[in-house]
Amino acid sequence: MRALSALPLEIRQYLLVTGNYWAFTVTDGALRMLVVLHFYTLGYTPLEIAALFLFYEIFGVVTNLVGGYLGARVGLNRTMNIGLALQVIALLILTVPSAWLTVLLVMGAQALSGIAKDLNKMSAKSSIKLLVPDNQQGTLFKWVAILTGSKNALKGVGFFVGGMLLATLGFRGAMLAMAAVLAVVWVGSMIFLRKDLGKASAAPKFRDVFSKSRAINYLSAARMFLFGARDVWFVIALPVYLSSVFGWDFWLVGGFMASWIIGYGIVQSVAPAITGSRSGNTPGGRAALIWALLLAGLPAGIALAMAAGYSPQVVLIGGLLIFGVLFAVNSSLHSYLIVSYAKGDGVSLDVGFYYMSNAMGRLIGTLLSGWVYQAHGLEACLWVSSLFVLMAAAFSLGLPRQGRSQTS
Repeated sequence: MRALSALPLEIRQYLLVTGNYWAFTVTDGALRMLVVLHFYTLGYTPLEIAALFLFYEIFGVVTNLVGGYLGARVGLNRTMNIGLALQVIALLILTVPSAWLTVLLVMGAQALSGIAKDLNKMSAKSSIKLLVPDNQQGTLFKWVAILTGSKNALKGVGFFVGGMLLATLGFRGAMLAMAAVLAVVWVGSMIFLRKDLGKASAAPKFRDVFSKSRAINYLSAARMFLFGARDVWFVIALPVYLSSVFGWDFWLVGGFMASWIIGYGIVQSVAPAITGSRSGNTPGGRAALIWALLLAGLPAGIALAMAAGYSPQVVLIGGLLIFGVLFAVNSSLHSYLIVSYAKGDGVSLDVGFYYMSNAMGRLIGTLLSGWVYQAHGLEACLWVSSLFVLMAAAFSLGLPRQGRSQTS
């Protein structure tokens, strides 16, 4: 504790924000796995289980838009703490007796969890902008990459935690345990997180939630298609295919996807080492375009190889691993660029608008994943994925070509 208190204020605040984000992310991943596993054992089909998360995604779109406005008006400490509190409430709602666990109740709890998750994420990403001097873009890229990558790795860990808690404590016990731990984190955040973090110097109007920045608008559109490209085959089509065609049991499917997410998060964390320019500049729109184009042909290539009769196990699993690496770099680049482009005063307005597009992409991808797979199969989902990445690359053409100079 003495060593921690000796650190600069900005470092201590970064560690606190990151710790909040980590704790929340583990419960978020665990909650998703608990709901999937529990309702799977009750006889729900994969598509019916996916419907339980519909409100989670819909409310994410709304929350990012409104949350950025709230963060600028009342401070990011409050929006982060509201997110933590809402997640505790969502977990406690699911501790009701089993007979009360109706589909509507679970969807309502997921809606609260979706609001909580996006308030927490928007607050964490926006906070970093304020904790790093504007002339230290290299440091900013590293901090954003660590926060983003560690979050995704821990979400994968949360999948394992959810399965372990369900096996040891049961559904209700798991919810109580997670609510108790997160409540302690929430109290600590209430005490130690800076009270004025992210509050705009002048109270913004609600119309300010729509970004006036050309670069942020293009980046947001690219982000929407990028995440739609992932979820159109990853969310529903892939796990159903692995189960129905490969004959994998549920634990193998869940374990594989959790491992993929952990690996994806690790790559995100080291993205600055992969994309950093040796000329002393951080990545800009040119890097976003190049990495999107590298990713664009991969899903189509997997679809062509499967159609040609090559081993689907080798093609799909190998392709998915390469996709994870390329997608992680793309995602990490975007996460840095939005924080770099955002205005320092009222930063959450720009970040909230951007992550609204991110949530919209997830929603579109999730809905298309179920519909396209059911109507046309996995190969069609892969073709749509490639088309979406090409759209992301097209919007990247509108970004500033070069990154900003770094002095650290």
